[in-house]
Amino acid sequence: MNGQSAVEFATPTRVHIGLSVRDTERSATFYQHLFAQEPTKVRPGYAKFEVADPPVNLTLNADAERQTRPGPSAHFGVQVKSTETVARIAARLRAAGLSPHLEDAVSCCYAVQDKAWVTDPDGNAWEVFVVLDADAPDYTRKKRTAGDAPHQEATQSSCCATECCLE
Repeated sequence: MNGQSAVEFATPTRVHIGLSVRDTERSATFYQHLFAQEPTKVRPGYAKFEVADPPVNLTLNADAERQTRPGPSAHFGVQVKSTETVARIAARLRAAGLSPHLEDAVSCCYAVQDKAWVTDPDGNAWEVFVVLDADAPDYTRKKRTAGDAPHQEATQSSCCATECCLE
C-alpha cells in the first residue's frame, strides 16, 4: 500500500460519523430517504453512505446493546487522503498536549485504514483516517498499533467502538 486513499471524494477532507444503531436495515432505509441515495456498501450489521453533498462518510453499525446502554451512540471522524496527512494531524494533536492513539493498517468497517484516535473533553471519540483498501473482507481483524514491537501479537477490538481510542 502506498499510503494514498483508495477512495475518491471531491473535497480534501470530509466528516465521518459512525452511528451505533439497533436495526441496520431500518436505519439504512431512513438515511436512503434523507440523502436521496442508496448505501455504497452493505454487509451484515453494517451500511455505509458516501454522500457528496454534504460531504460526509456515514456508517451504520449494528449494536444490540444500544437498547440498554446509555450515553453516546456514535464516534466521529475526519477522512483524509493520505497516511502522511494522518501523521501530520496526529503530530499537531500531540503538540497541543493531546495523546492520539495510532493504528496502522487496521481492518475496520470492511476497509483497511491508517488512523489516529483522540477523545474530546466530553468523551466523544474522533478519528482521523485514510482508507487504504476500500473492500477488506472483515469488519475488524487483528491489528498492530503504533508503539507495538514489530513482532508483538496484535490485539483484537471492535474497530469503531469508542473504547478503542481511550487508551
